[in-house]
Amino acid sequence: MVPKLAIIMRGLPGSGKSYWAEQFIISQGIEQAIHIRQHGYFSTDRYFYYQGEYRFNPQKIAQYHQANLTAFIQALARSEPIVICDNTNIAKWEFMAYEAAAKALGYKVNVVLVGQPKDEPHQQLCAQRNQHHVPLVQIQKMAQSFEEW
Repeated sequence: MVPKLAIIMRGLPGSGKSYWAEQFIISQGIEQAIHIRQHGYFSTDRYFYYQGEYRFNPQKIAQYHQANLTAFIQALARSEPIVICDNTNIAKWEFMAYEAAAKALGYKVNVVLVGQPKDEPHQQLCAQRNQHHVPLVQIQKMAQSFEEW
């Protein structure tokens, strides 16, 4: 039996989570990479895109996180071989349901931390390169509340 793998990404906006996930996906070979992108890759950010443009709406965050979790669990229930959650997951509670569902359905769970959230130069780099224009002040607040795992 092929082992099933769930990957839970963690890190500040701009830390390189999506880049890490994409490199991992590419490493799986072309057919598997296409399959993972279509059926096993989940990010709450994707719900904020409208006609190709990212439009963050704080009123929708809870709804979109729930939709992302539901889609992730549905992929687990379909026994997708690799399922990835690409969210910031700053606090343990933010990814507990992903982790619990994956374990309950027989998945090996890897939690991948990208970067060092408490490191000030890392925070500054994240502020410069994050795709959603999250300002340094907000990144610093996220870093302060980051829970070690």
